[in-house]
Amino acid sequence: MKMARFQEDLPSQQTWLHDLARAEVHPDAEKLLELGSSYDPQQLVEESAIQFLTELREIASEFARVFNSYSETGSKFQEVKIYGIAQSAADFMLFRNQIKLIFSNPSQGLLQISFSQHQRGSLAVDGQDHGGNESLRLNSNSPLQEILAQIGPFRDVYWTFQGEKVTPSQVAKFHFIEFVRLSRDKKKLRRGNQVLMDQIKALLEQKGFDL
Repeated sequence: MKMARFQEDLPSQQTWLHDLARAEVHPDAEKLLELGSSYDPQQLVEESAIQFLTELREIASEFARVFNSYSETGSKFQEVKIYGIAQSAADFMLFRNQIKLIFSNPSQGLLQISFSQHQRGSLAVDGQDHGGNESLRLNSNSPLQEILAQIGPFRDVYWTFQGEKVTPSQVAKFHFIEFVRLSRDKKKLRRGNQVLMDQIKALLEQKGFDL
């Protein structure tokens, strides 16, 4: 039981154990590769950022898989897509109904989360003519959010939002919910509500209610 709990606490942080064991077998390799002999905070933060985004994407992908299973291949609602961002180590985005939720690591010790709206050509998805080529328009109701890295006393890196420590699962759950709500097809939703109201009206008329 204790061993199982130990493994749960270290889901993807056991590489140092493998390095330590290899150094026991080949001590000269430790000197050659400088395993554990130097402390580079920038490297620690960089590796932690990639790990945080990777775990965040894995969790979001599982959320999307379950959520999409209710859509019946888009017949009920548009599915959530997840894409990697080119020329980045672990950046990715969620996409649905021309809305993007982007998770990125633009600089050392900083993760950014932002909503944007997709436009093609001169016709924006909100029906307004903004002109120009394909571009992104930030959603003014969804300001940029920043998650900052902190290094603990034992060289452990953790990530904070507004001064509070956060985990990939917390960030994934909160933003997945927000993304689904913001990316709903409003026109389709209104049509569905109108159909429902018509059905209720017809049912009430059959029951003899004067509408």
